[in-house]
Amino acid sequence: MSRFLGQIRQLGYVVPDIEAAMAHWSDVMGVGPWFYNPKVPIEGYQYDGQSHVPHNSVALANSGFVQVELIQTRNDVPSMYRDFQQAGHTGLQHVAYWTQDFDADLAMMEARGFTVKMGGTVGANGRFVYFAEEMHPGTVIELSEVVGPKGRMFDTIRAASEGWDGADPVRPFPSLVEA
Repeated sequence: MSRFLGQIRQLGYVVPDIEAAMAHWSDVMGVGPWFYNPKVPIEGYQYDGQSHVPHNSVALANSGFVQVELIQTRNDVPSMYRDFQQAGHTGLQHVAYWTQDFDADLAMMEARGFTVKMGGTVGANGRFVYFAEEMHPGTVIELSEVVGPKGRMFDTIRAASEGWDGADPVRPFPSLVEA
């Protein structure tokens, strides 16, 4: 566990073919079910302080307490995912810490010398940032706010993985609309 941000909650993989990656993780690794969104609704997205409109497909599943995220970029918008691929990296692109006190944790990380490279919002109270500093070549830290519908969605995904029997391996994303 990190003494700064708690437990690593997510491992993020950038993949060239998300459907093949979901099948591999389900069939070979036994991880699932996958909750798939072909176009994640990211608001206020910025990369290096510039606004862009990304088109990313994402699939999420849990293996125990840890969530696995598969990401496929669908356009050429600047992103750390694109940077990762263009640098010739494969495998783990980020580890994510989840927070219910985003502003305080972001300020703490910045005070420790971390700089925001990319960020946006997914759902109400679903801010996220990726820090520029790499832990090892290509792999960075994400800080993800989980107090709103995104946090409830993550709870739903984890609950679905408990005792999963392999049936219905790909499912649509749960709602990100505030209830």
